[in-house]
Amino acid sequence: MVCMELLLSTASPRLKSSPSSSRRRCSRILHSSLLLSASRLFTLSRLATLFLKRGPNRIGGIYKKAVYRHYTDETYSTEIPKPPWLGFLGPILRAEVGDVIVIHLKNFASRPYSLHPHGVFYNKDSEGALYPDGTYGRNKDDDNVPPGKNYTYVWPVREEYAPAPADANCLTWVYHSHIDAPKDICSGLIGPLLVCKEALNGYLFGNFPEPDMCAGESVSWHLFGMGNEIDIHSIYFYGNTFISRGHRTDVVNLFPATFLTTEMIVENPGKWMITCQVSDHFQAGMLGQYNVGNCKSGIFHPKMKGQQKRYFIAAEKILWDYGPQGYNKFSGLPLNASGSDSELYFTQGDNRIGGKYWKAQYIEYVDATFTRRKRLSEAEAHLGILGPIIKAEVGDTLLVTFANKADKVYSILPHGVIYDKASDAAPNVDGFLKPGAHVKPGETFTYRWTVPESLSPTADDPPCLTYLYFSAVEPIKDTSSGLVGPLLVCKKGILNADGTQKGIDKEFYLLFTVFDENLSRYLDENIQKFTWRPFSVDKEDKEFVKSNRMHAINGYMYGNQPGLTMCKKDRVSWHMIGMGTDTDMHGVYFQGNTIHLRGTHRDSLALFPHVSTTAFMQPDHAGIFRVFCSTLYHFQRGMNQIYEVSSCGNKDPSEQPYGMIRTFYIAAEEVEWDYAPNKNWEFEKQHSDGGWERHGHIFMNHTENWIGSQYKKVVYREYTNGEFVELKAQPPQEEHLALLGPMIHAEVGDSILIIFMNKADRPYSISAHGVEDMESGKGLPVPVTKPGEIKTYRWNVPKRSGPGPSDPNCIPWVYYSTVNFVKDTYSGLMGPLITCREGVLNEKGRRSDIDSEFVLLFLVFNENESWYLDDNIKKYLNKDPRDFKPSDDFEESNKMHAINGKIFGNLHGLIMNENTMTNWYLLGIGSEVDIHTIHYHAESFLFKIDKSYREDVYDLFPGTFQTIELFVDHPGTWLLHCHVSDHIHAGMETTYTVLRNIDNRIPSSTKPPSRGASHPATAPSNEEPGKEQLYFFGKNLGPRGAKAALVILFIIGLLLLVVTVILSLTLCSARKRVAYQEVQSCALPTDAL
Repeated sequence: MVCMELLLSTASPRLKSSPSSSRRRCSRILHSSLLLSASRLFTLSRLATLFLKRGPNRIGGIYKKAVYRHYTDETYSTEIPKPPWLGFLGPILRAEVGDVIVIHLKNFASRPYSLHPHGVFYNKDSEGALYPDGTYGRNKDDDNVPPGKNYTYVWPVREEYAPAPADANCLTWVYHSHIDAPKDICSGLIGPLLVCKEALNGYLFGNFPEPDMCAGESVSWHLFGMGNEIDIHSIYFYGNTFISRGHRTDVVNLFPATFLTTEMIVENPGKWMITCQVSDHFQAGMLGQYNVGNCKSGIFHPKMKGQQKRYFIAAEKILWDYGPQGYNKFSGLPLNASGSDSELYFTQGDNRIGGKYWKAQYIEYVDATFTRRKRLSEAEAHLGILGPIIKAEVGDTLLVTFANKADKVYSILPHGVIYDKASDAAPNVDGFLKPGAHVKPGETFTYRWTVPESLSPTADDPPCLTYLYFSAVEPIKDTSSGLVGPLLVCKKGILNADGTQKGIDKEFYLLFTVFDENLSRYLDENIQKFTWRPFSVDKEDKEFVKSNRMHAINGYMYGNQPGLTMCKKDRVSWHMIGMGTDTDMHGVYFQGNTIHLRGTHRDSLALFPHVSTTAFMQPDHAGIFRVFCSTLYHFQRGMNQIYEVSSCGNKDPSEQPYGMIRTFYIAAEEVEWDYAPNKNWEFEKQHSDGGWERHGHIFMNHTENWIGSQYKKVVYREYTNGEFVELKAQPPQEEHLALLGPMIHAEVGDSILIIFMNKADRPYSISAHGVEDMESGKGLPVPVTKPGEIKTYRWNVPKRSGPGPSDPNCIPWVYYSTVNFVKDTYSGLMGPLITCREGVLNEKGRRSDIDSEFVLLFLVFNENESWYLDDNIKKYLNKDPRDFKPSDDFEESNKMHAINGKIFGNLHGLIMNENTMTNWYLLGIGSEVDIHTIHYHAESFLFKIDKSYREDVYDLFPGTFQTIELFVDHPGTWLLHCHVSDHIHAGMETTYTVLRNIDNRIPSSTKPPSRGASHPATAPSNEEPGKEQLYFFGKNLGPRGAKAALVILFIIGLLLLVVTVILSLTLCSARKRVAYQEVQSCALPTDAL
């Protein structure tokens, strides 16, 4: 039982270190949010002054906030203290499977708040979330606790919420207020919730520790993020590595409502930093420290028994060309062609630098004299701006001699290896004199890095882990200037004598980043050298700033990267690296082939700053293909390259026979689309919380300057045959598709035939992720279908297009138009493609192994980029587009934060039966704002990478697609939404309904859940507190209440029957008397008698 209060307080957002203690620590919690940034390490710096110092137009570092506090009993007089490093986070709630959490909440604040948990079960009267769910009375009291009032929440920790076998022993969740979740959380009402496997009390549930630990200890870090679109966090633990979801790393990503538990065995003594490596966040002070002491005797440091490998690397100033071939390899136009996407970046002028910049680069030499460069091999031609490849096996020692031949102070700081303070190149924050942290021009320094057994890739990792190294004197400026390179840590015996990987034919290293030349150390020099009128350049001018943000892969743009060549059937290892700021969210897409990623089959992967990953490919199709960032904004601005697969004597797989041919008749047709035909959700929600601010009015209202919720769009629709006259009837279970095209299913070994008719008034096409497109790779674009034309497209489904060994039985892809990838997408042309293992589909082409399947596309539809913007301005604003001058508000009003093309609860059809297995296909497409953290109220689910992991929030990004498995056993209507703050306010939310067994059931195959499914196929227990209840006139009734209601209904029915009989007899008697009186008075005609 927990007694809590809400209290308005002042809080300084400063990470504090607590005094050391003799007690051993075993668990740490970090909350990653911009609200928590501002380290005392930056108090004297200019940036710290911006955030922390009070001034005429600055609040400073002290704010009034609302916080959760923990008390001993219902008097709320004695507070239970918490570790100071928790900051304004609420108390840590801990529970094992089988426990029941009872929260007595008293609101001492000045406005209503609530308490909503992630990761545990709750009934409607303990959900603590305000939204239009059709309930009232007791089931609504929990949503809104007024000032001065109390409420008790009951949260059973059921078995189905237990950590999965591959999960850590304890899962990290949060609780928070959910009246207006974004504002409530930003106000400070959030805290950690840990759900653990049974019998862990003695290990984890002692006094929660400060961030001090001893070398040799095992430490759990419980990490979670909250916030907005900018809250992309890459949390880097200097000095040690850890295990996260079976993967060894030293960086993890956090997003709004992301919860992670990581396991670290600390072995490197010293004071080490914890930072967010996203450039803007690091610069703004999002960093702290943890201390590892040598406080245990007999700590054994194993001797390195491997090789001692030497590298000689220099930093040199170079002139770099982002487009050395001078033209766009995809359009054929010169990079400075007028009106082209590339013109902004490659045109020199009075206040434009163009495509060439002075940068710094790591360059390898043959020996310590640094007189002769090591020649790049043909296999390294693709590296571009990247430094030399550093490789080590477990047990090796790396000696890296660094010579600074540039004109600024630089260093080399590696990820993924161990180094002592003498070789630490991190900023000097611990008082230790570190000459390797600032190597001056003309100086040299030798770093010593080791790779002990504890740093080995795990059993679930690839043979070699991809890391990076970089200069850390001024990390943002140094990496923006170009100083970054790849580093591989491999299992013992994986590398050949020449450093290549055994069993791998080709290795490629790709760095995806927006090089912000505005932050480079050489900006002023570049202005002087390359602009025509350097003294007139305004470095704050928006267009100038934009022109210096180079969306590059290895420093190349628009197909200018050389060396990405391979043979068909080659075993290819792709080593992917991310770098940059919060806009560096990259969905890396490999056209024409799929990749093997931790036991799954994909054709894209997500990359973030300082995060790296390894993927494998064995191309089976010769041709010329693209590799690009599918974040739409980055794609437009040059982050796309070419990789070439040659036959090299291998037989073309197109000759292999395919089995069933599945034919679909699909048309592109224009429609008038309403994102929100019903406006009640947004109005009711804003009224219910007592606020007068309507966040959704800008998207919903039709005014003289806002279009409103209706737009002309183009959609894919399915027809019954090739005459394209009769639309194919949509079954009820596909009502939820809304804007999306029809669901296309196929099994491995099938061939899909699309008969496509363009009923729109401009050219379109249809192409798909994941499958073998018979037209791709031939140096030609996907065939374009002009208005009125009909064309046939064929996609084969080889084994690599189906589920991987660790995937569920079916995995999702998307199909879309590629005439203009960006505009076609925002105009509405998208649909789901589902590929399954053999034998999964029935004779109707539907899944036979589950009960229900749903597809959800989370996308901010930017109608400003639609082909039909001018048409919409004409129709809905009655204005000439040529004369119309769009304002910022107009452009914002056209960004529709939609689920399947619907906002503010207008998506319908997400209905399923109790105790059934469902699969949800989550689709991510879009631009930099399309970071989506999808939260299911009342249920948790499993998602698979190499193993199954339990969550109730899934992180979705552009170009990524995922199947989640959800066994539904909690009847009711529940909220489903994106947890990003702006997206909540903009309407990216809806509900799903789970029907009780006694309700009218929807059609279901009633198959038992597959092995490894989210929940066991058992009815929920009614013996525990918080048991399920029966809906009766909008209220929840327990078994006793239900029985009483039935008795009352029977009595009322009996009384109504008696009254009805009496009234009928009375009416009949009255009619007879009237008739008799009429006869007696001759009122009736008697002539006929």
